[in-house]
Amino acid sequence: MNSLHVHVEGIGLWSPQLPGFDAFRRQFAGETLTVSHAHPSALALSPNERRRAPESVLVAIEAASQAVAASGRTADHLACVFASAYGDQATTDYMCRVLAGIPTELSPTRFHNSVHNASAGYWTIATGCRAPSSAVCAGNASFGAGLLEAAVLACADHRPVLLVCSDTAGTGPLGELIGCTRVFGCALVLSPGTTTGIRLRLAMTTSPARSPMPDECRAWMHDNPAAESLPLLAMLATGHGDCVLAASEHLGLRVEMETNA
Repeated sequence: MNSLHVHVEGIGLWSPQLPGFDAFRRQFAGETLTVSHAHPSALALSPNERRRAPESVLVAIEAASQAVAASGRTADHLACVFASAYGDQATTDYMCRVLAGIPTELSPTRFHNSVHNASAGYWTIATGCRAPSSAVCAGNASFGAGLLEAAVLACADHRPVLLVCSDTAGTGPLGELIGCTRVFGCALVLSPGTTTGIRLRLAMTTSPARSPMPDECRAWMHDNPAAESLPLLAMLATGHGDCVLAASEHLGLRVEMETNA
């Protein structure tokens, strides 16, 4: 694969410890942040939708909203790629328990939220987006696979693309098996072209070995698949560098930062 070049127009990030990319940048620079945010705002959703949406959707919507706002674009014209390793684990645990016990008591709303593209559905309906959308799952390589999907779409169709990657804490036997205990979501608005600003060069590698987690981040986010984005987010926070992200079990995605005057 030849190299792909995309511009980062907007960045979004949410976790209970870090409510946005600015907070991440400050913590990465060594500042101590003590504010904890129990729930993402997800104001793009109507009040009724926010009440019935699971945490996985709220986190994804909040990160997406931040990235789109930072880009200055309107969400209704943005193609989007939503990536997640496990979807909504709490809903999956609920579905398994009820189906194994009293399947007739299964909640239609909870079933609706169990599909892997639930976040993409909530987002496109809430924003009136009729641009192409997709949902990607590749285990711990979900962020890298989603970034590759979004970059290819941006370059092939010459259009801006929203990438969102998020995962939430597991519960029940599934949570014990997977070991994901924290909540994290991030989003990027990517565009092709040669305009000024931050530009990323992406190229496939034959090794899936990923760059190590930055020391500044390892203590507070080491067990969430969406946190595989942290080496790239650290690059964006500092304005330089390169990293390798796992894009599949056997392939990596090398990302280098280029800056245009």
